[in-house]
Amino acid sequence: MTLPTTDLADRVILLTGVTGDIGQAYLKSFTAAGAQVVAADIPALEDDGQRLAQEANQSGPGRAVFAGCDITDEVAVQRTVETAIKEFGGLHSVVNNAAIYRTLGGKQPLTELSTAEWDLVLRVNVIGTWQVIKAAAPYLAASGDGRIVNISSVVGRNGAPGFAHYVASKAAVEGLTRSAARELGVDGTTVNTVAPGLVDDAATRALNSDDYLATAAGARAIPRAMTPGDLVGAVMWLAGPSSGFVTGQTLIVDGGGVFV
Repeated sequence: MTLPTTDLADRVILLTGVTGDIGQAYLKSFTAAGAQVVAADIPALEDDGQRLAQEANQSGPGRAVFAGCDITDEVAVQRTVETAIKEFGGLHSVVNNAAIYRTLGGKQPLTELSTAEWDLVLRVNVIGTWQVIKAAAPYLAASGDGRIVNISSVVGRNGAPGFAHYVASKAAVEGLTRSAARELGVDGTTVNTVAPGLVDDAATRALNSDDYLATAAGARAIPRAMTPGDLVGAVMWLAGPSSGFVTGQTLIVDGGGVFV
């Protein structure tokens, strides 16, 4: 993968959900561009997270530190945000990539989903995202050009059978983005969403068949499989200073499967 570069040199970025294929692509690109990254994921994945941070440091020129953080734990989220201040002296950007998807356990009709399953997905994907924004907001304001990039999904626009709770959570992330943009803009902080199409990675393959992925790829204006690297350029731009007058927006990155 050719890593795109942009104006992220020396920016301090908090990236959640670092150990998945997409999170790894973000981390590699951020550090390749010279950013200082707090790479966060759940404590159970600390070994993987520490390894990824070490690999990023070896390739440089940026630097990464791993922080074990369950985004449903408000105290852990605050501690993780403060790690950025202690390690790097501030915070410029947040990329809210953490979400529950691979562990959903397969597709289920909405009539068969339980309240507990809904609670878990909304707790992670929506409330967790909000908690990161809440904890980071004062430090982003202090930077003068704070950037928040939330990750939703095109399924929030066109639906997907078998994942009603996940679809609803990603639609909610876009609503949260618009509200946060209205509230935080006075401090110079922008809040935007990137909505990926179906990415051909380990998480997607755990829940979808080869035929399903092939059909999705063929329906795009650019008729090929989507990789984690396809998301990197959009996220890097929205996380950097050059996107400073873009806020409250959702940028769909799916090869032309959905037009808005």
